[in-house]
Formats: sequence, C-alpha cells, structure tokens
Amino acid sequence: MSSSKPPGTSSGAAERPSAYARYLTLPTPSDTVRGLFINGVLAVVRHHGGDAALKECFQLLGDKRFERSFVSFSSYPTADFVRVLVAASQVLSPQFGSPDATARHLGAATVRDFLDSMAGKTLMLLSGGEPQKMLANIPSAYRAASSFGERTVVAKGEKSAVVTFKHDFMPLAHTEGVLLAVLQASHARNPQVRSRSLGTLDSEYDVSWE
Repeated sequence: MSSSKPPGTSSGAAERPSAYARYLTLPTPSDTVRGLFINGVLAVVRHHGGDAALKECFQLLGDKRFERSFVSFSSYPTADFVRVLVAASQVLSPQFGSPDATARHLGAATVRDFLDSMAGKTLMLLSGGEPQKMLANIPSAYRAASSFGERTVVAKGEKSAVVTFKHDFMPLAHTEGVLLAVLQASHARNPQVRSRSLGTLDSEYDVSWE
C-alpha cells in the first residue's frame, strides 16, 4: 500500500495539532509495520467516537484504501501508519485533552493489539508476566511488528530500566504509552516512565515501578 496525499483538510479536526505530524515525511518505502496496528488505531477511533468519528477519520485521510481491513501480519508502509495516527489523533484529541495525551493513549492501544495476537501471547508466556522480562522482550516484539528502528533495554535494578529507541517514527508520548501499557500488562505497581529526546528519531526512557 503506497502513500498518496497527506490527511485532508475537509473538517475542523484537520486544524487540530497532532504529535505525529512531524513524522509524516520521514519514513522511507522500506520502512514497514504490521497491518494489525493500522486496524487497531481505526478500532480505537470507532470505540471512542463511533461510526461518525471513523467517517471523519476517513475523510481526513482522503483515500478509500484505508476503509478496508488490513491483513494483521502483512507488512504495510510505515508512512501510511503515521498518516492514520495523524488523522486518528486529530479526531480523538478533544476527548483526551492534548496531542501528547492522545498519542499516549494510542501508544498504549498498540500494545494491547499486539498482546492479543499470537505473537503477543507467546511473549507473555515467555516472560511469565514479570515486568523486567516483559521489558527485555521489547526489542524482539518490535522486530516482529515493524522493519525499522533499534531498541535496547538495560536493567538498572530489580524494578527499573532504561529503554532506548533509535530510528523510530513515533513521538515521545506514544512510546511512553507503549511502555506504560507493557508494565500494566505485567501487573507492575505504580509504573512510571520519564522520556527524553536524543535526536529527531532517537529517544530514551527511564522506566520504574514498585
């Protein structure tokens, strides 16, 4: 599936800022992501806003290709995934209050979609639901989910770690949501994530829990 035009400007949502907008032009044709994540983002739009919100999202995208279901574990251009995230975040931002809060929610949703898949269930089984093991499996989970980027996890104690993302096309808030959702899935108490940018596509996260 190839990119055509950026999200349109046919509704008021198009004027709302999105935490994802700066990444629209950065993915290359070789950067891909699994279809289950595109389906998942659109499902979040429908869940929170119903069919009217989903229709608005499609109007922003301005491309009929997005109105069909994607094959969950087939690969699609990351540029199209970012387009969907931009449109979805613009539609949902009134509910979540800010671009970052919306991105954090969408990031968490991608984790839930992955953990519901066979690959995600296998990861849960291998980690035994332990937070540190769940975090340690993040690099392999991302390799199964996308073709781009590099992730590393360094434990800093029994209940803390530093997670580094390189050449990643998601904003800090999105990845904060990802990491919080991973910890919540492992039943970690009081999970905390502090992020910092290391460059346009590089970032680092201090993760801790009780």
